[in-house]
Amino acid sequence: MADIGVLLPTLETVLAKAKQYGADAADVVLVRDVSLAVGHRMGKVERVERSEGQDLGLRVFVGKRQAIVSGTDFSTKALDELASRAVAMAKTVPDDPYCGLADPSQLVRQIPDLDGFDPVEPSVEILTDRVAAVEEAALGVKDVTNSDGAEASWSKGEVAILASNGFQGHYVGSGHSLSVAVIAGKDDGMETGYDWTAATHGADLANPTLIGRSAGTRAVARLGAHKSKTFKGPVVFENRIASSLLGHLAGAINGGAIARGTSFLKDHMGDQILASGLSVIDDPHRRRGLRSKPFDAEGLATRRQALVENGVLKTWVLDLRTARQLGLSSTGNASRGTSGPPSPSTTNLWIEAGRLSVDELIADIEEGLFVTTVFGQGVNLITGDYSRGAAGFRIVKGKLAEPIKEATVAGNLKDMYLAMRAANDLEWRSGSDSPTLRIDNMTVAGQ
Repeated sequence: MADIGVLLPTLETVLAKAKQYGADAADVVLVRDVSLAVGHRMGKVERVERSEGQDLGLRVFVGKRQAIVSGTDFSTKALDELASRAVAMAKTVPDDPYCGLADPSQLVRQIPDLDGFDPVEPSVEILTDRVAAVEEAALGVKDVTNSDGAEASWSKGEVAILASNGFQGHYVGSGHSLSVAVIAGKDDGMETGYDWTAATHGADLANPTLIGRSAGTRAVARLGAHKSKTFKGPVVFENRIASSLLGHLAGAINGGAIARGTSFLKDHMGDQILASGLSVIDDPHRRRGLRSKPFDAEGLATRRQALVENGVLKTWVLDLRTARQLGLSSTGNASRGTSGPPSPSTTNLWIEAGRLSVDELIADIEEGLFVTTVFGQGVNLITGDYSRGAAGFRIVKGKLAEPIKEATVAGNLKDMYLAMRAANDLEWRSGSDSPTLRIDNMTVAGQ
């Protein structure tokens, strides 16, 4: 666990100034970031970018009124003005009966080490080697004719929080990523394909050659795509696209949406909302997880929890404010930046894998659609209505057939979730992950 010592004097100064200007309570969050990226296209480096920054956010409370001010100038004069401005703003806003810091008894006692920081900062040369290898492999696939570019990146993020309730916490995380997108075919017959890998530690990245070949193969497989006919039947969402369905679920059980009454699941706590056997896990303590964190933005302990267990909705995703609104306890899911108050958010989120392979999952489908791309924003989390553009492959007699483009898949998320069946191909790629999912009786609109 990183040491907060270097940052502590700045945080303490800001809190002291807030108290001096009349704040009853306050917390301050400091974020420092550094990143490096190399862009590559058609065998040549196109750009090298490095950025460094730091930002500080002060939240103050005057009675039941709160205000937040952020800044990047850490000089004594600037911090004094920031504290003065924050308190002055808090005195002018309406009361918020649900705002406030955690009670000291709620604060995390032991901060775990989640191994989320890779101490090895890659050089430009290392990133260049990665990005050159991934693009070369993609361009080496037969019928790949052009590149949309490839990128290798590294980042380091540092977060420190100090609050007048006694909390102080600090952690550092890192991230490595590698991606490539290429074009297959010529003229009107062109199709794109992409792939990527991401990890907190560089050693955990997937092999660049495999990622490149995958991107190229995916582009070539799309050649000759045509529009689907309109039908009603099984739709299978490939694992890396199925995570979008998980994202809609996370939004529907977010404490903010529940408190506002704007979720189609607002009256379904304790009900069966997914098919029997399916569980959704949120685990901020996953070692080397892309979204792991040892405590939440309000200083509460984070923990692994089943949001949905065997299909049954077990809990909302809550921070302190939404928990108070709903008469519940925070689930330790507060997240925040420097310019806004905490809000509930998931961490490493996934749908647990099923037992069937993808081939077994689709084996009995006479006619259906295997979706590899979704686009558009046709999802209503108030009603659950779902309608999105899609592309993928036709399923005929249990096998993938010709590529399909410009389709629309539609249904209602309530029905879709209850009908979901999961394959066994869960991969942790983005921090919100799902196995391939099959949903029967969806509407597919084509030509």
